[in-house]
Amino acid sequence: MAIRAAISGRSLKHISSSVGARSLSSLWRNVEPAPKDPILGVTEAFLADPTPHKVNVGVGAYRDDNGKPVVLECVREAERRIAGSFNMEYLPMGGSVNMIEESLKLAYGENSDLIKDKRIAAIQALSGTGACRIFADFQRRFCPDSQIYIPVPTWSNHHNIWRDAHVPQKTYHYYHPETKGLDFTALMDDIKNAPNGSFFLLHACAHNPTGVDPTEEQWREISHHFKVKGHFAFFDMAYQGFASGNPEKDAKAIRIFLEDGHPIGCAQSYAKNMGLYGQRVGCLSVVCEDEKQAVAVKSQLQQLARPMYSNPPVHGALVVSTILGDPNLKKLWLGEVKGMADRIIGMRTALRENLEKKGSPLSWEHITNQIGMFCYSGMTPEQVDRLTKEYHIYMTRNGRISMAGVTTGNVGYLANAIHEVTKSA
Repeated sequence: MAIRAAISGRSLKHISSSVGARSLSSLWRNVEPAPKDPILGVTEAFLADPTPHKVNVGVGAYRDDNGKPVVLECVREAERRIAGSFNMEYLPMGGSVNMIEESLKLAYGENSDLIKDKRIAAIQALSGTGACRIFADFQRRFCPDSQIYIPVPTWSNHHNIWRDAHVPQKTYHYYHPETKGLDFTALMDDIKNAPNGSFFLLHACAHNPTGVDPTEEQWREISHHFKVKGHFAFFDMAYQGFASGNPEKDAKAIRIFLEDGHPIGCAQSYAKNMGLYGQRVGCLSVVCEDEKQAVAVKSQLQQLARPMYSNPPVHGALVVSTILGDPNLKKLWLGEVKGMADRIIGMRTALRENLEKKGSPLSWEHITNQIGMFCYSGMTPEQVDRLTKEYHIYMTRNGRISMAGVTTGNVGYLANAIHEVTKSA
């Protein structure tokens, strides 16, 4: 009997483990491959192409006129100064106090009363993406019945961020395909027709992917109607300084909203304007009624960050605070960021001139009218496919050209290819 029981026990264990193994092996059977990111997929295809004259104008990262990545001199000097001068302890959940202070001055103004009165709740975030995501979760937690209005088009990750935070999305008109500029009339209609107190995502400058920004007068009208409707503006400011070369000018939209007394939110990133792509350093800030409210809001932003990543990384924050906190380094940075912006503006002029010299029947004024890293070319997905197949030029299928990938060495080739695929349009 004992032997039989032992055999039965072993059999049961074997059966049990077999069933467990089968159930575990089928656990992920229904998981399908995720669709490729439209931007990252472009880079993958470019890297796999052995053609020596291939061109990548899809990636949203700055390149010099030789097509090489750039590390700013101010960043190198900041790294030299901080090397070995700090330990590896955790930052507070809210991040580097110095970096946050400097970020607020950059966004809201050196002498902002909001900063003096401690009315801004702010934390260090994992670049602009992390700042947007924490705010989306904050919106969901404290305004659970709200939705977010997102422009058409926008950076594709915006939709992912608010979707995964379970915030319902609506869209508003922004880009006009015929004029390749701002569809201001339709944009204003959407603002006026949205329910009072709606949340809107706004690009502070250098709109991604179109490069189309409202004028100062248009921003003032937008701000006025936001005030009338009681809408909340959340600014994604990924390109301050990188658009015009002047950080003060690029923050004009935010300053207009502050003048009108809006309690805005803002996501800042130092990926583009300091070239700190891999450091993932940014700032999330929310303007509050008073200091007491700011303390409460900051505590909740930190609580949202806690289960995501607990504490932000220290190195990039030290680089930013060192640059912005030292007058000489900040001056060097301002010169370098202007140099990057000027190179891109110069490439816009060169691309337009090369296309016009080809005798293109199309107008290419929008190339120089738009601003920032991206040019929304107006090319169709089929035309982009031809560029890739016939000329080994890589970009997203919506026709967005990363002007950082255009150089004096490839602008003629790029213009000729664009002319060839668009001349019969």
